[in-house]
Amino acid sequence: MTAGVVQHWLDSGRLELPLPASGLTAERWQRLVQLAQEDISAARIAEYHVDAVAILNELGGKPPDASQLWGVWAAEDPDTVLTASRVVGDAYTLNGVKVWCSGAGFCTHALVTANIDDKRGERGLFAVTVTDPGIRPLPTTWWNPGMAGSDTRSVQFTNAHAVLVGEPGDYVNRPGFWHGAIGVAACWLGGAKRVADPLYRCASSESADAYALAHLGAVDAALAAGEAMLAVAASKIDADPFDRTDTAQLLARRVRAVVEHAVDEAITRTGRALGPGPLTEDGRHAQRVADLTIYIRQSHAERDLAELGRLVGERG
Repeated sequence: MTAGVVQHWLDSGRLELPLPASGLTAERWQRLVQLAQEDISAARIAEYHVDAVAILNELGGKPPDASQLWGVWAAEDPDTVLTASRVVGDAYTLNGVKVWCSGAGFCTHALVTANIDDKRGERGLFAVTVTDPGIRPLPTTWWNPGMAGSDTRSVQFTNAHAVLVGEPGDYVNRPGFWHGAIGVAACWLGGAKRVADPLYRCASSESADAYALAHLGAVDAALAAGEAMLAVAASKIDADPFDRTDTAQLLARRVRAVVEHAVDEAITRTGRALGPGPLTEDGRHAQRVADLTIYIRQSHAERDLAELGRLVGERG
């Protein structure tokens, strides 16, 4: 289901978004919000694809063909290591296991982070073709119904062909890293808006009581705050595309914190206001709640808040 939705979006041109920091960043994020309102799990894959397109543009990689669906597999796990060995020029081979690879069974290409063996563990970003015989998605260990459609699992690399994109370290050190982090928050916000739909419908009915209206007021304010933060962030990024002011990380962490709060409000207050009915009698709503509950855990919760606090403290 998820793969089919994403493929439809790709074929219809809906994943052809303005690049971040191009002057149309607000439009980019609004379109991600809209995709997540339609399908949260598919929007996660779509966001990876459009982020990969932006990364390749920023780091001088070959632009993707229109028929290609790209993932970004950059999660790290201390218990599993992916190592890149240089062959010649920008050509490398990859060996090891990469965890948390979304779209493992249906992405055609991916950007993958790996430790470079002749650089004392320095990390590089590599473009791979997922159909390479040296790339094998491992059996799924995913038990939760939330985000199950994203086909997120570990992938085994065995002498897989790869091409270095940019220079080692460029992936995380470019301003676009934080621009992409806000793109994820746009998808969270779209998911939150859709999860809150039953609460909005309830509030417009004769059965709405003061408690339901209070919950809706809190949710609506939180969603509006998320929308406002996205708009402000888009304006700031378009005005400072190369992050001359060194504020991209601070801005991204603020946006993500505000949107994460909106997600929590949407999930919790919709459930508290309406009880178990929508979760037990509306399969699509139940799936959205499950998907968004998992998706928001891409945030590192208090650890991210601590980093935000550190950045704020450093600026006095």
